[in-house]
Amino acid sequence: MDTDGEGWTVFQRRVDGSVNFDRLWTDYKSGFGNAYTEYWLGLESIHKLTSQCNATFRVDLIAPGPPERSAYAVYSSFDVGDESSKYILTVGGYSGDAGDDLYQHNGKMFTTTDNDNDGLYYNCASVCHGALWFANCHPVNLNALYMSKTDWTGIIWVTFSGPFVSMTYTEMKIR
Repeated sequence: MDTDGEGWTVFQRRVDGSVNFDRLWTDYKSGFGNAYTEYWLGLESIHKLTSQCNATFRVDLIAPGPPERSAYAVYSSFDVGDESSKYILTVGGYSGDAGDDLYQHNGKMFTTTDNDNDGLYYNCASVCHGALWFANCHPVNLNALYMSKTDWTGIIWVTFSGPFVSMTYTEMKIR
């Protein structure tokens, strides 16, 4: 998969379901997993990286086949606020072929099962079994359950794969 050159800092990767992403606020704040397989760098680290410069964000996706399909999205502007802002997401300037699904998550605070900031009467992190900057639990959920079957609670990017096809690979990165 072409990743548009070098210099990317990967802050999330899903490849095989070996790491549980249904975790609490402190885990997402500090990071978890294995950098060689599946991991989350940590909200505090992502905030520090994005506050130092005008960051570009890229996500690479692979949906199962047959045939297997890949797509990407690039956002020319990406920032994650500090903990006092609940790590609010600011994102814009889309290009790519995955679809601009993340625009609905712009301005959203990060939500985990124990720190509900999605503004809904239910907790999207609890319903979807993984934390993120949620907009009505969709159209993007890259930290959900790693599924081997079709299910709306799996890893999704709706415009690319539809609401019921769980990705087999995701990588979120900034530079």
